Amino acid sequence: MFRSIIIGTGSYIPSEVKKNDDFTSHEFYTADHKRIDAPQKEILEKFKQITGIEERRYVTKDLNASDIASIAAKIALDDSGVDPETIDQIIVAHNFGNVSKHTIQIDCVPSLAARVKHDLKILNPSCIAYDLLFGCPGWVLALTQADAYFKAGLAKRCLIIGTETLSRVVDDHDRDSMLFADGAGACVVEYRDSGIHDSGLLGSRTESDSSNELFYIYIGKSNLPKSDPMVRYMKMNGRKVYEYAIRRVPEAMQSCLDKSGIDIGDLKKIFIHQANEKMDVNIVERLYKLYNIDKVPEDVLPMSVHWLGNSSVATIPTLYDLVRKGNVKDHSLVAGDVILFASVGAGMNLNAACYRY
Repeated sequence: MFRSIIIGTGSYIPSEVKKNDDFTSHEFYTADHKRIDAPQKEILEKFKQITGIEERRYVTKDLNASDIASIAAKIALDDSGVDPETIDQIIVAHNFGNVSKHTIQIDCVPSLAARVKHDLKILNPSCIAYDLLFGCPGWVLALTQADAYFKAGLAKRCLIIGTETLSRVVDDHDRDSMLFADGAGACVVEYRDSGIHDSGLLGSRTESDSSNELFYIYIGKSNLPKSDPMVRYMKMNGRKVYEYAIRRVPEAMQSCLDKSGIDIGDLKKIFIHQANEKMDVNIVERLYKLYNIDKVPEDVLPMSVHWLGNSSVATIPTLYDLVRKGNVKDHSLVAGDVILFASVGAGMNLNAACYRY
């Protein structure tokens, strides 16, 4: 049987480390411009308890989202061993394009995918490069979208990248700014015989809720009083996002597993969007409870949010690359392991994809 198989991975982890203590000098305000008078250490400790984040990574001023996408892509191509000129599609998932340091101007023309193709020096005109905007679940959607192209006979090999520089679009006066980070993750996916382990993508589930949920994540003005209303930043109704995620994502994950014919007991790893530790753990606990299982297996949930923060579309491919290459303590993959990718983000969008390694 032919399936969509990941044959190479790569990631870029920025060099600039931003620890929680680095936010001590920040003045935080609420969305209605009232200063938060709690001691900074108290704010930071509460933030760590809820999110699990201790530090995150920012790109240096000379790099942008397309630059780090190209770096991750080059690593993935080298890992796969394929000729870049044989790539049929380059799909780059992001949300804000390139944003230069100290500006809030978003640059998406030409597309990030076109810039990556240029950086990789791919000359083949039949290699189609395009961007995908789907919130944080963008990379997982790109994976399932490539699978659809394969099954339609329109492609055989795709380069899929998730990249973001969220440090350029956050409001320094908003506590949520501490959640976000920069990074890029990539993979090469090929449609080929699944072999003795029946490797490859087994099934997926994707949903969009754009009614009352539309503006749970949005672009808005700074929390700082009397700030320029024309300068806008990424904003989030954290409570609404949390409630939506823990209610809807486990159901989508269950649907994906059932559709793929996989028993929950055979699931080895869950690569969930690294949004915040409390939310991710709650989602996974609720997934197992849907199968009347009270205890989550200890080694099923690798995490990187503690030291990489939330880099949106880059969290899952980066974490998958780290685990695949043995760079996450106590986590590894062997041929035949069944894993689940799952994410949720602006739209509101969510998805899950079941994959056999």
